[in-house]
Amino acid sequence: MRLKIEPCNTLPTDIKLHQVSSILEIHFDNGQAFNLPCEYLRVYTPSAEALGHGPGQEILQVDKENVTINEIKPIGNYAIAFVFSDGHNTGIYSWDLLYKLGAEYPTLWADYLHRLELAGHRRNP
Repeated sequence: MRLKIEPCNTLPTDIKLHQVSSILEIHFDNGQAFNLPCEYLRVYTPSAEALGHGPGQEILQVDKENVTINEIKPIGNYAIAFVFSDGHNTGIYSWDLLYKLGAEYPTLWADYLHRLELAGHRRNP
């Protein structure tokens, strides 16, 4: 699913990866803080592998329940990239994208679960 990313005009002040809970904790300079599950970050990867190269080419990401982040790589001063435990390592997560993923987590996660259901796929607990 392609997300419309608007400038958030805020920068992260702290990023922590909690290995045991598989949560990325990110704080922004406007006081907002988000806890983003690794699975959620993986299924919303901004990579061409998942999004394709144009509208309608998106590939639903499935079976990512146990995916974790093995490494976080800085990309200039505007983004980070993740190396996921399933080998996925493409996709640049800009600060604007991470902010959107945090601010809209309930809606985006519900949408993902709905798309899984429509595809006849069931998440493993």
